[in-house]
Amino acid sequence: MAKMIHSMIRVLDEARSVDFYSRAFGLNVADRLDFDGFTLIYLSNADSTFELELTVNKGRSEPYDLGDGYGHLAVSVADVDTLHARLEGEGLGPRKLVDFRNGDTLVARFFFIADPDGYQIEVIQRGGRFL
Repeated sequence: MAKMIHSMIRVLDEARSVDFYSRAFGLNVADRLDFDGFTLIYLSNADSTFELELTVNKGRSEPYDLGDGYGHLAVSVADVDTLHARLEGEGLGPRKLVDFRNGDTLVARFFFIADPDGYQIEVIQRGGRFL
């Protein structure tokens, strides 16, 4: 059986991205591997063994084209309202909170936020299938 261990995104500015993910989601550097042409930074926290791998290609100055194939990363949190208010207060620009329903059934309560490179992150209230 396969176990999901990480997802990788390319970022332009290591410090800016590490700061964003630390402030927004409490993700900290678990490992950093420096190579001649690129650096890999693995971010994680105690809530999950899944990691986010940031790849910084040295010498790159242009933002990455995210194209139309990328959707989003998703994280679940214990209190989506409190996190939304904190991120808003820190000026990180979370979008509006949404109650997503299928008829009368609440499927999820969530909001989206973009990281410094434009990657979309869905932040979902923990519960149901979103633990």
